[in-house]
Amino acid sequence: MQLARDAAERVIGNVEAVIVGKHQEVELAFIALICQGHVLIEDVPGVGKTVMARAFARSVGCSFRRIQFTPDLLPSDVTGVSIYNQKTGEFEFRPGPIVAQVVLADEINRATPKTQSALLECMEERQITVDGTTYALPRPFIVLATQNPIEYEGTFPLPEAQLDRFLLRINLGYPSKRDEITMLERQQAQHPIETLGEVISASELAELQQTIRRAVYVDELIRDYIVSVVESTRSHPDVYLGASPRGSLALVRASQARAALYGRDYVLPDDVKALAVPTLSHRLIVNPGARIKHTETATIVQEILESVPVPGTRALRPKR
Repeated sequence: MQLARDAAERVIGNVEAVIVGKHQEVELAFIALICQGHVLIEDVPGVGKTVMARAFARSVGCSFRRIQFTPDLLPSDVTGVSIYNQKTGEFEFRPGPIVAQVVLADEINRATPKTQSALLECMEERQITVDGTTYALPRPFIVLATQNPIEYEGTFPLPEAQLDRFLLRINLGYPSKRDEITMLERQQAQHPIETLGEVISASELAELQQTIRRAVYVDELIRDYIVSVVESTRSHPDVYLGASPRGSLALVRASQARAALYGRDYVLPDDVKALAVPTLSHRLIVNPGARIKHTETATIVQEILESVPVPGTRALRPKR
Protein backbone atom coordinates (compact mmCIF):
# COMPACT_ATOMS: atom_id res chain seq x y z
CA MET A 1 0.00 0.00 0.00
CA GLN A 2 3.04 2.24 -0.09
CA LEU A 3 2.22 3.10 -3.70
CA ALA A 4 -1.17 4.48 -2.66
CA ARG A 5 0.28 6.49 0.22
CA ASP A 6 3.01 8.02 -1.93
CA ALA A 7 0.55 8.94 -4.69
CA ALA A 8 -1.86 10.40 -2.15
CA GLU A 9 0.80 12.59 -0.56
CA ARG A 10 1.90 13.93 -3.95
CA VAL A 11 -1.57 14.64 -5.35
CA ILE A 12 -3.15 15.96 -2.15
CA GLY A 13 -0.12 18.14 -1.45
CA ASN A 14 -0.26 19.50 -4.99
CA VAL A 15 -3.97 20.33 -4.79
CA GLU A 16 -3.56 21.93 -1.36
CA ALA A 17 -1.20 24.44 -2.92
CA VAL A 18 -4.39 25.89 -4.42
CA ILE A 19 -7.17 24.79 -2.04
CA VAL A 20 -6.20 25.99 1.44
CA GLY A 21 -7.49 24.46 4.69
CA LYS A 22 -9.69 21.77 3.13
CA HIS A 23 -7.61 18.65 3.72
CA GLN A 24 -10.54 16.33 4.44
CA GLU A 25 -12.44 17.43 1.32
CA VAL A 26 -9.35 17.10 -0.88
CA GLU A 27 -8.73 13.66 0.58
CA LEU A 28 -12.30 12.61 -0.22
CA ALA A 29 -11.92 13.77 -3.82
CA PHE A 30 -8.70 11.76 -4.16
CA ILE A 31 -10.46 8.70 -2.73
CA ALA A 32 -13.05 8.98 -5.50
CA LEU A 33 -10.28 9.45 -8.04
CA ILE A 34 -8.47 6.22 -7.16
CA CYS A 35 -11.60 4.07 -7.01
CA GLN A 36 -12.91 5.27 -10.38
CA GLY A 37 -15.81 7.24 -8.95
CA HIS A 38 -17.40 10.52 -9.95
CA VAL A 39 -17.57 13.49 -7.59
CA LEU A 40 -20.28 16.11 -7.05
CA ILE A 41 -18.77 19.26 -5.47
CA GLU A 42 -21.66 21.23 -4.01
CA ASP A 43 -21.53 24.61 -2.28
CA VAL A 44 -22.16 28.33 -2.62
CA PRO A 45 -20.32 30.38 -5.28
CA GLY A 46 -16.74 31.46 -4.73
CA VAL A 47 -15.49 28.76 -2.33
CA GLY A 48 -13.30 26.97 -4.89
CA LYS A 49 -15.44 24.22 -6.43
CA THR A 50 -14.25 24.73 -10.00
CA VAL A 51 -10.67 25.47 -8.94
CA MET A 52 -10.56 22.24 -6.95
CA ALA A 53 -11.70 20.22 -9.98
CA ARG A 54 -9.14 21.96 -12.22
CA ALA A 55 -6.39 21.34 -9.66
CA PHE A 56 -7.07 17.60 -9.63
CA ALA A 57 -7.14 17.49 -13.42
CA ARG A 58 -3.74 19.24 -13.58
CA SER A 59 -2.26 16.95 -10.91
CA VAL A 60 -2.87 13.72 -12.85
CA GLY A 61 -1.51 13.11 -16.31
CA CYS A 62 -4.90 12.72 -17.94
CA SER A 63 -6.62 14.50 -20.79
CA PHE A 64 -8.94 17.21 -19.47
CA ARG A 65 -12.03 18.93 -20.87
CA ARG A 66 -14.40 21.41 -19.29
CA ILE A 67 -18.12 21.70 -20.09
CA GLN A 68 -19.94 24.83 -18.97
CA PHE A 69 -23.53 23.67 -18.48
CA THR A 70 -26.15 26.23 -19.54
CA PRO A 71 -29.89 25.99 -20.34
CA ASP A 72 -29.22 26.10 -24.11
CA LEU A 73 -26.65 23.28 -24.05
CA LEU A 74 -27.72 20.30 -26.20
CA PRO A 75 -26.89 16.59 -25.68
CA SER A 76 -24.89 16.62 -28.92
CA ASP A 77 -22.79 19.46 -27.48
CA VAL A 78 -21.71 17.00 -24.79
CA THR A 79 -21.38 13.66 -26.57
CA GLY A 80 -20.50 14.78 -30.09
CA VAL A 81 -22.17 14.58 -33.49
CA SER A 82 -21.84 12.77 -36.84
CA ILE A 83 -21.13 15.14 -39.74
CA TYR A 84 -21.42 14.25 -43.42
CA ASN A 85 -18.12 14.51 -45.29
CA GLN A 86 -18.78 15.45 -48.91
CA LYS A 87 -15.32 14.31 -50.04
CA THR A 88 -15.62 10.77 -48.71
CA GLY A 89 -19.41 10.51 -48.93
CA GLU A 90 -19.56 9.16 -45.39
CA PHE A 91 -20.57 10.42 -41.97
CA GLU A 92 -17.67 11.18 -39.62
CA PHE A 93 -18.00 11.26 -35.86
CA ARG A 94 -16.77 14.43 -34.20
CA PRO A 95 -16.35 13.65 -30.49
CA GLY A 96 -17.68 16.07 -27.91
CA PRO A 97 -15.93 17.31 -24.78
CA ILE A 98 -17.11 14.27 -22.80
CA VAL A 99 -14.46 12.20 -24.64
CA ALA A 100 -11.67 12.85 -22.16
CA GLN A 101 -10.26 11.20 -19.06
CA VAL A 102 -11.10 13.98 -16.58
CA VAL A 103 -14.24 15.99 -17.35
CA LEU A 104 -15.30 19.06 -15.40
CA ALA A 105 -19.08 19.52 -15.58
CA ASP A 106 -19.34 23.09 -14.30
CA GLU A 107 -22.75 24.17 -12.86
CA ILE A 108 -24.26 20.86 -13.95
CA ASN A 109 -27.74 21.73 -12.66
CA ARG A 110 -28.07 24.66 -15.09
CA ALA A 111 -28.58 22.30 -18.06
CA THR A 112 -31.99 20.94 -19.00
CA PRO A 113 -32.94 17.36 -18.01
CA LYS A 114 -32.53 16.31 -21.65
CA THR A 115 -28.89 17.40 -21.61
CA GLN A 116 -28.27 16.02 -18.12
CA SER A 117 -29.46 12.60 -19.34
CA ALA A 118 -26.59 12.56 -21.85
CA LEU A 119 -24.28 11.90 -18.89
CA LEU A 120 -26.13 8.83 -17.62
CA GLU A 121 -24.56 6.35 -20.03
CA CYS A 122 -21.18 8.07 -19.84
CA MET A 123 -20.94 7.91 -16.06
CA GLU A 124 -22.14 4.32 -15.63
CA GLU A 125 -21.05 2.38 -18.74
CA ARG A 126 -18.06 4.59 -19.64
CA GLN A 127 -19.31 4.83 -23.21
CA ILE A 128 -21.45 7.04 -25.45
CA THR A 129 -23.92 6.13 -28.18
CA VAL A 130 -24.35 8.53 -31.10
CA ASP A 131 -26.57 7.69 -34.10
CA GLY A 132 -26.70 4.04 -33.07
CA THR A 133 -22.92 3.63 -32.79
CA THR A 134 -21.28 3.08 -29.41
CA TYR A 135 -17.90 4.60 -28.63
CA ALA A 136 -15.81 3.63 -25.59
CA LEU A 137 -14.52 6.48 -23.45
CA PRO A 138 -10.83 6.67 -22.51
CA ARG A 139 -9.73 5.11 -19.23
CA PRO A 140 -9.59 6.27 -16.54
CA PHE A 141 -12.77 8.30 -16.92
CA ILE A 142 -13.89 10.62 -14.13
CA VAL A 143 -16.56 13.33 -13.99
CA LEU A 144 -16.04 16.18 -11.51
CA ALA A 145 -19.29 18.13 -11.36
CA THR A 146 -20.07 21.35 -9.51
CA GLN A 147 -23.38 22.90 -8.51
CA ASN A 148 -24.77 25.64 -6.29
CA PRO A 149 -27.43 24.27 -3.89
CA ILE A 150 -28.62 27.70 -2.75
CA GLU A 151 -29.51 29.59 -5.95
CA TYR A 152 -32.30 27.68 -7.73
CA GLU A 153 -33.32 30.33 -10.28
CA GLY A 154 -32.64 29.04 -13.78
CA THR A 155 -31.60 25.58 -12.55
CA PHE A 156 -32.93 22.04 -13.01
CA PRO A 157 -32.50 19.75 -9.97
CA LEU A 158 -30.50 16.61 -10.67
CA PRO A 159 -32.76 13.53 -10.85
CA GLU A 160 -32.18 10.60 -8.54
CA ALA A 161 -30.70 8.49 -11.36
CA GLN A 162 -28.08 11.17 -11.96
CA LEU A 163 -27.24 11.69 -8.29
CA ASP A 164 -26.90 7.94 -7.77
CA ARG A 165 -24.06 7.83 -10.28
CA PHE A 166 -21.86 10.10 -8.18
CA LEU A 167 -19.66 8.15 -5.79
CA LEU A 168 -19.26 11.06 -3.36
CA ARG A 169 -20.81 14.44 -2.68
CA ILE A 170 -18.43 16.99 -1.18
CA ASN A 171 -19.26 20.30 0.50
CA LEU A 172 -16.35 22.74 0.78
CA GLY A 173 -17.72 25.49 3.02
CA TYR A 174 -16.11 28.83 3.82
CA PRO A 175 -12.42 28.87 4.84
CA SER A 176 -11.30 29.95 8.29
CA LYS A 177 -9.92 33.48 8.73
CA ARG A 178 -6.31 32.26 8.79
CA ASP A 179 -6.81 30.10 5.69
CA GLU A 180 -8.45 32.97 3.83
CA ILE A 181 -5.50 35.25 4.64
CA THR A 182 -3.13 32.56 3.35
CA MET A 183 -5.19 32.34 0.16
CA LEU A 184 -4.92 36.10 -0.37
CA GLU A 185 -1.14 35.94 0.05
CA ARG A 186 -0.75 33.08 -2.44
CA GLN A 187 -2.87 34.79 -5.09
CA GLN A 188 -1.33 38.25 -4.78
CA ALA A 189 0.94 37.91 -7.83
CA GLN A 190 -0.84 35.15 -9.76
CA HIS A 191 -3.20 32.25 -9.18
CA PRO A 192 -1.29 29.15 -7.96
CA ILE A 193 -3.20 26.90 -10.36
CA GLU A 194 -1.39 28.52 -13.29
CA THR A 195 1.89 26.92 -12.19
CA LEU A 196 0.39 23.63 -10.95
CA GLY A 197 2.06 20.65 -12.59
CA GLU A 198 1.48 16.94 -13.04
CA VAL A 199 2.59 14.74 -10.12
CA ILE A 200 1.37 11.30 -11.23
CA SER A 201 0.83 9.91 -14.73
CA ALA A 202 -2.33 8.39 -16.15
CA SER A 203 -0.70 4.95 -16.17
CA GLU A 204 0.22 5.30 -12.48
CA LEU A 205 -3.37 6.27 -11.69
CA ALA A 206 -4.77 3.30 -13.64
CA GLU A 207 -2.35 0.92 -11.89
CA LEU A 208 -3.32 2.36 -8.52
CA GLN A 209 -7.02 1.89 -9.26
CA GLN A 210 -6.55 -1.77 -10.13
CA THR A 211 -4.22 -2.45 -7.17
CA ILE A 212 -6.72 -1.14 -4.63
CA ARG A 213 -9.59 -3.27 -5.92
CA ARG A 214 -7.44 -6.42 -5.88
CA ALA A 215 -5.22 -5.94 -2.84
CA VAL A 216 -7.45 -4.34 -0.17
CA TYR A 217 -9.33 -7.03 1.75
CA VAL A 218 -12.97 -6.57 2.74
CA ASP A 219 -14.06 -9.06 5.41
CA GLU A 220 -17.50 -10.66 5.36
CA LEU A 221 -18.35 -8.86 8.63
CA ILE A 222 -17.56 -5.50 7.01
CA ARG A 223 -19.71 -6.33 3.99
CA ASP A 224 -22.56 -7.28 6.32
CA TYR A 225 -22.11 -3.99 8.22
CA ILE A 226 -22.21 -1.96 4.99
CA VAL A 227 -25.37 -3.68 3.78
CA SER A 228 -26.99 -3.21 7.22
CA VAL A 229 -26.29 0.54 7.06
CA VAL A 230 -27.65 0.82 3.53
CA GLU A 231 -30.73 -1.27 4.36
CA SER A 232 -31.45 1.00 7.32
CA THR A 233 -31.73 3.96 4.96
CA ARG A 234 -34.60 2.17 3.20
CA SER A 235 -36.60 1.62 6.39
CA HIS A 236 -35.91 4.92 8.18
CA PRO A 237 -39.20 6.72 9.03
CA ASP A 238 -37.99 10.03 7.56
CA VAL A 239 -36.82 8.54 4.24
CA TYR A 240 -39.06 8.19 1.21
CA LEU A 241 -36.41 6.58 -1.00
CA GLY A 242 -33.32 4.92 0.46
CA ALA A 243 -29.92 4.14 -1.00
CA SER A 244 -29.72 1.66 -3.86
CA PRO A 245 -27.36 -1.35 -4.16
CA ARG A 246 -25.11 1.03 -6.11
CA GLY A 247 -24.71 2.86 -2.81
CA SER A 248 -23.47 -0.35 -1.15
CA LEU A 249 -20.93 -0.89 -3.93
CA ALA A 250 -19.80 2.73 -3.69
CA LEU A 251 -19.28 2.45 0.07
CA VAL A 252 -17.20 -0.72 -0.34
CA ARG A 253 -15.00 0.81 -3.04
CA ALA A 254 -14.53 4.08 -1.19
CA SER A 255 -13.67 2.22 2.04
CA GLN A 256 -11.03 0.20 0.18
CA ALA A 257 -9.49 3.41 -1.15
CA ARG A 258 -9.44 5.04 2.29
CA ALA A 259 -7.80 1.98 3.83
CA ALA A 260 -5.08 2.12 1.18
CA LEU A 261 -4.55 5.84 1.83
CA TYR A 262 -3.87 5.05 5.48
CA GLY A 263 -1.41 2.27 4.62
CA ARG A 264 -3.69 -0.71 5.28
CA ASP A 265 -4.59 -3.63 3.01
CA TYR A 266 -7.84 -4.29 4.90
CA VAL A 267 -10.99 -2.25 5.60
CA LEU A 268 -12.04 -1.26 9.13
CA PRO A 269 -15.48 -0.14 10.36
CA ASP A 270 -13.92 3.30 10.87
CA ASP A 271 -13.43 3.55 7.10
CA VAL A 272 -17.11 2.85 6.54
CA LYS A 273 -18.16 5.38 9.18
CA ALA A 274 -15.91 8.10 7.77
CA LEU A 275 -17.34 7.68 4.26
CA ALA A 276 -21.00 6.86 4.91
CA VAL A 277 -22.23 10.47 4.85
CA PRO A 278 -20.48 11.66 1.65
CA THR A 279 -21.31 8.35 -0.05
CA LEU A 280 -24.95 7.85 0.94
CA SER A 281 -26.54 11.19 1.91
CA HIS A 282 -27.07 12.42 -1.67
CA ARG A 283 -28.79 9.14 -2.56
CA LEU A 284 -31.63 9.60 -0.06
CA ILE A 285 -34.95 11.38 -0.59
CA VAL A 286 -36.69 12.48 2.60
CA ASN A 287 -40.47 12.29 2.92
CA PRO A 288 -42.63 15.44 2.97
CA GLY A 289 -42.99 15.45 6.76
CA ALA A 290 -39.22 15.41 7.28
CA ARG A 291 -38.79 18.05 4.58
CA ILE A 292 -41.09 20.40 6.49
CA LYS A 293 -38.93 19.91 9.58
CA HIS A 294 -35.79 20.65 7.46
CA THR A 295 -34.32 17.24 8.25
CA GLU A 296 -30.98 16.81 6.48
CA THR A 297 -30.05 13.51 4.84
CA ALA A 298 -26.58 13.73 6.42
CA THR A 299 -28.23 13.80 9.86
CA ILE A 300 -30.23 10.69 8.97
CA VAL A 301 -27.10 8.80 7.93
CA GLN A 302 -25.39 9.80 11.19
CA GLU A 303 -28.38 8.50 13.18
CA ILE A 304 -28.18 5.20 11.30
CA LEU A 305 -24.45 4.87 12.01
CA GLU A 306 -25.17 5.33 15.73
CA SER A 307 -27.92 2.69 15.72
CA VAL A 308 -26.37 -0.08 13.57
CA PRO A 309 -24.08 -2.34 15.63
CA VAL A 310 -20.42 -2.22 14.65
CA PRO A 311 -19.00 -5.66 13.87
CA GLY A 312 -16.37 -7.15 16.13
CA THR A 313 -13.31 -9.15 15.15
CA ARG A 314 -12.66 -12.81 14.62
CA ALA A 315 -9.53 -14.90 14.48
CA LEU A 316 -8.31 -15.95 11.08
CA ARG A 317 -7.93 -19.68 10.44
CA PRO A 318 -4.26 -20.69 10.44
CA LYS A 319 -2.85 -21.51 7.02
CA ARG A 320 -2.07 -25.15 6.48
